[in-house]
Amino acid sequence: MKQKSSANPENKGIPRRDFVKLLGGGIFIFFRPWDVINILPEPLPQARTLTKDYNAFLHIAADGTVTCYTGKIEMGQGIITSLPVMMADELNVPLEKVKIVMGDTDLCPWDAGTWGSQSTQSFGMSMRAAAAEARGVLLEMASAQLDVPVTQLEAKDGVITDIKNPDKNITYARLSKGQKLEKYLDVKPSIENHTKFTYVGKSYKHVDGHAKVTGQAKYTGDLKLPGMVFARVLRPPSLSVKLISADVSGAEKIDGAKVVRDGDFIAVLSENRDKADEAIVKITAEYTADELKINHDTIFEQQLKSDITPRVVRGAGDQASGRQESTMKFESEYHDGFLAHAPIETHTALAAIEGGKLTVWASTQTPYPLQDRLVRELGMTLETVRVIVPFVGGGFGGKSAIEQAVEAAKLAKITAKPVMVVWTREEEFIYDNFHTAGVVKLSSGIDSNGKIKFWDYHVYYSGSRGSDIIYDVPNYMTTSYSLTKNAKPVHPFATGPWRAPNANTNTFARECQIDIMASAAGIDPLEFRLKNLKDEKMISCLKAVAEKFGYVAGKSPSGRGIGVACGTDTGTWIAHMAEVKVDKNTGKVKVVRIACAQDMGLCVNPEGALIQMEGCLNMGLGYTFTEEVKFEGGKIQSLGFDTYDIPKFSWIPKLDCVILDRKDKAPRGGGEPAIVAVGAVIANAIYDATGARLFRTPMTPERVLEAIRKV
Repeated sequence: MKQKSSANPENKGIPRRDFVKLLGGGIFIFFRPWDVINILPEPLPQARTLTKDYNAFLHIAADGTVTCYTGKIEMGQGIITSLPVMMADELNVPLEKVKIVMGDTDLCPWDAGTWGSQSTQSFGMSMRAAAAEARGVLLEMASAQLDVPVTQLEAKDGVITDIKNPDKNITYARLSKGQKLEKYLDVKPSIENHTKFTYVGKSYKHVDGHAKVTGQAKYTGDLKLPGMVFARVLRPPSLSVKLISADVSGAEKIDGAKVVRDGDFIAVLSENRDKADEAIVKITAEYTADELKINHDTIFEQQLKSDITPRVVRGAGDQASGRQESTMKFESEYHDGFLAHAPIETHTALAAIEGGKLTVWASTQTPYPLQDRLVRELGMTLETVRVIVPFVGGGFGGKSAIEQAVEAAKLAKITAKPVMVVWTREEEFIYDNFHTAGVVKLSSGIDSNGKIKFWDYHVYYSGSRGSDIIYDVPNYMTTSYSLTKNAKPVHPFATGPWRAPNANTNTFARECQIDIMASAAGIDPLEFRLKNLKDEKMISCLKAVAEKFGYVAGKSPSGRGIGVACGTDTGTWIAHMAEVKVDKNTGKVKVVRIACAQDMGLCVNPEGALIQMEGCLNMGLGYTFTEEVKFEGGKIQSLGFDTYDIPKFSWIPKLDCVILDRKDKAPRGGGEPAIVAVGAVIANAIYDATGARLFRTPMTPERVLEAIRKV
């Protein structure tokens, strides 16, 4: 995909619809993988909330082609495929006629960012409402031109036809003439009923798949501009220290390298990337040495000792009464370490200023928040800052951080040259924000019938996402603890979202605790869950996964190595079953198979949803077995894939996924839910195989062996 800077102010007046002349846009793709083209923008009015103007979401060209506009970005989750599917059905046009433009602040409606599995369930519904209004407007226009009542008209495949006289019809293209639709409806029409869908609910391969596997797809680091230079930024060796002084004379001696300094911000630029790499290490810098005395093993103790503030998230009943009614009580403490996002594509950005307008191409999940940040830091206006997001090579929440784009923009402004910043793998591991380490302390109790009577849940630093009790418990309390305002930091790291942020931690704690109680009660873990559930969606998921898995009941530990777990995230219900084999001599765990059932409401593209489920299950193996950021003070020790082990193809177990048929329900998130219970289901399977209970992730061979020795 060719990308050019189009920051010339004269471009502002070019209509969005003039596709023949359009150049330099963000992702712009037909609903066919070989049609990847560019466009030049007419900036939309800058509003920092999602607009209600349906024209911002779509445009009908003179040839009948429909363009779908979204501020969302494509990083492998598949909305580049599913959003056009939704628009085609809502607007009643052929799917092959729909194009999509994504992540361009000059072209697309404002959006807060691509995260939280909100693209389909939130933006998608707003887009459908916009398409429904556009369809209503076109019907009224056709009614006037054909002299036929709207109630006598039918819209199908981009053509409006008189039901009583099919020869009497008119196309969307003839009605719109490639112009913006000026009419608006006082009474907004309802979105289409699922029974009228032509495309939604059918399976489609990712439309960008061909371009990606053949290397045609362009990521930020693939872009080139005339006169472009590469930048390497001087960074401290530890996140705890600050720069005192820097001698840049060594870097200045490297042929073709130029040193740029703005206060403590020091960078080396060169047209040759290798020269920039060579020069940056020639800078001699002195830093403060105020290291925190903390590491990846002591972090949990330090978190509990720190100045923290409690917040009751939810609660009901009476804890004291619940304890009195319980014949068996359980207390557990669960630990979860720091995690890196480790995307294949590191943080990358290209910035250029032309004609007073800054254009930034960035690997980011948040183009509009990035635009806001650039406006603030560079003293520019929204109209003079444009952000374009090409394909993003993995995000998982980590590309919400946008520092590399700010660095590129600052350097472009200082040097008046196009500047490319590509973080090295080591920089990615050190300066990315991490999934936070956290602690969960949990007390619970059951009566003689195996009914849960009380639940006292305390989560430290990990937030409350995924901490819902789910089960039918009369006396429960969930309390979340965070660092008190102005308290001394526990660690020097920036933390942020990591695929289903903190729901993994909380689901691990809850589902392991449920298993502990089931085992103590001598009840099969599936039966125990069903016995304590009233949530019909969760019951359906558990029954569906049991059927898919071919589950045979048995009290745990049975020696079979079978685990059960369930959870919710972003409005989606999931249930897992897993089978493992444990080598009791080495502590190594082999996952043989995982089954997953998911209730996500209306599933727009089952093939895409299945890919996301399988991706979640495989990624979940990482935080379950190996992924952990190791550190000493502010010095990161996990600096690459040799020291931070992500899942490999050889790990992949047999996967059986089922998506419950819920076409009559609103769509829910699908990019994150299936990951939340992976750690729990495997921990429970390890217990079933060995009788050893693990309370910390990742469950390394050493930790598995240690747990086995305690049995």
